[in-house]
Amino acid sequence: QVHLVESGGGLVQPGGSLRLSCEDSERSFTLNTMGWFRQAPGKEREFVATHRRSGGGTYYTEDVKGRFTISRDNAKNQVYLQMNSLKPEDTAVYFCAAAVNRIITSAVGTPRMYHYWGQGTQVTVSS
Repeated sequence: QVHLVESGGGLVQPGGSLRLSCEDSERSFTLNTMGWFRQAPGKEREFVATHRRSGGGTYYTEDVKGRFTISRDNAKNQVYLQMNSLKPEDTAVYFCAAAVNRIITSAVGTPRMYHYWGQGTQVTVSS
């Protein structure tokens, strides 16, 4: 089984930083692809960033390039999202997502390609 648990959300002022963490507490499988999505009120879930263990590659949505950094601890099936220069439009519930397989590049932003999801952590950027 896979059980993803996120942490690190909260309230931050514009321009501030937060670091999200996600851990697979069961560690039953090697998770090749781990990433982050977010969902703002009234909007669809959208891709933020992902990392593939085999074949390499980190991918970001255009909105967060240069501000967010995804990283992995492969031994622990953990993934992190360092978020800098946060903007009010980054406000959303952030979800950790994972797949056992390597998701092809053209599909890394497609939610249904990920088999496992965390419960989400709220990030609010406001003054």
